[in-house]
Order: sequence, then structure tokens, then C-alpha cells
Amino acid sequence: IAPLISLIATSLQTMDISSGFPVYNYGFQVSNYVDVVTQYGPQIFRSFFYALIATVAALIISYPLAYFIGVKARRWPLLQGLMLTLVIAPFFISFLLRTFAWKQIFSNESWIVGGLQSIGILTPDQYLVGTPFMVIFGLTYNFIPFMTLPLYTTLERLDVRYLEAGADLYASPRRTFMKITLPLSMPGIVSGTLLTFIPMAGDYVNASKNFLGSAQTQMLGNVIESKYISEHNMPVASALSVALMAVILIIVGVYVKRTGSEDLL
Repeated sequence: IAPLISLIATSLQTMDISSGFPVYNYGFQVSNYVDVVTQYGPQIFRSFFYALIATVAALIISYPLAYFIGVKARRWPLLQGLMLTLVIAPFFISFLLRTFAWKQIFSNESWIVGGLQSIGILTPDQYLVGTPFMVIFGLTYNFIPFMTLPLYTTLERLDVRYLEAGADLYASPRRTFMKITLPLSMPGIVSGTLLTFIPMAGDYVNASKNFLGSAQTQMLGNVIESKYISEHNMPVASALSVALMAVILIIVGVYVKRTGSEDLL
């Protein structure tokens, strides 16, 4: 609670630079919030748009993986353990190093970019690093374990006798999935999407021009970092942080209410 109160108090300060260095005065400068919303609207929209696309992509990739590990691989404990280890393995390497490695793999001089240019998918003057695609790709890759593990935990407890009963009652595999598997795995879906969407919206590493992004792909986290470290504008950085938290809280509240999973909170 103490850091949150401090952040809110800082967001209402005024900054005076008339003396040559920033001086912060406590006040009730509500206009800070109006300024950041009007000035940084594109970055705010971009943050939630990228996070939404990356969350959906992570869910599409993670669900079949978690289903195979949690349901199909039960009969092979060694395979199940190996696949879980492979899912967790990226955590043994720094988040920054993993992201930087993807920058090297998709660099302008890489064989991947050269191959895409040679077959016409990319023109000779087009590259991947610094594009929205690479930012969303980086977000998806880095947060896949956070989506897979909650899904696995839920699907691993799934009683396969329900699936057998559906087959005995002549339900097609698609109908069995939609009527049995998907509803029973909903707690894992909700948990996974929350664990990925929330940090994705505030991420600033993947969209940074030093990694996978550019000045045109900046998210709100990049603006907060710039205001805090480069410009030392603590009130604006704090106002942006509070606004980000407030929007995330509203989105999460509506999402949890709509999915009927309030008990997860």
C-alpha cells in the first residue's frame, strides 16, 4: 500500500525546473492525468492492443500444448515431465537475454530476413526488427510459460471419463471439446490470460528500440521509463503509471465478471 500511496501522491505534484534542476512540489495537480491521457493516447492504445493480440496468440499456442501435456501425456510420465521442463526452461535464462537473442535472429543481416526478401514476402528495403509484428512476437514468446502452466494445472485435473462419456453418447470430438473440455478448463484460461495480459500491457523491454521495437512501436512502459530515467519528470511518470493501473483494473474487473470467475480474485 505504501508504494501505491507514494505513487499517487507523486502523480499530483508539480515540477519546477527554473533553478536548472527539477524541484518537486506537493500539490493537487489533477491536470497531470488530463495531460498524459491527451498527449500519450497512441501509446496507451498501442499498449493494450499489442497486449490483447499477444495474449490471444499465446492462448492459441499454449492451449494445445497444455492439453497434450496435461491429458494426452498422462500415460507417459517421463514425456510429461520432459515437456514441462521444456516449458519452464526459458526461466533459467534472463528475460533480457532471450529478447536480445530474438533481435539477433531476426536482425537485418540474418538469413531469415534475407530468405523472406528473396522469396518476395519482404521487399529489399523491409525488415522485421522495429515492426509491430516483432513486438507482438516478443511479447507472445516471453509470456507463453505464464499461459501454459495455469492451463496445464487445470487440464491435468480433468477427469477423462467425461470425455469417454461424451464419445459414448455419440458426441463428435469438436462437440466434446466445446461442451466438456473448454468449460472445465475455463479457470485455467482466465488465470493464464490475466497472468499474461497484465504484465504485457506494462512491458517496455520488447517494444524498446534497443530490443525488438522502434520509436513507432513505443508502448506506455517505454514512455514511463523515458520520463522517469531520462527526463526525471516524476509527476508525469507517476500519473502514467497510475492511469495504466486504473485501466488494467477496470479491464480485469469486467473480464472476470463476464467470465463468472470472481473466485479467482
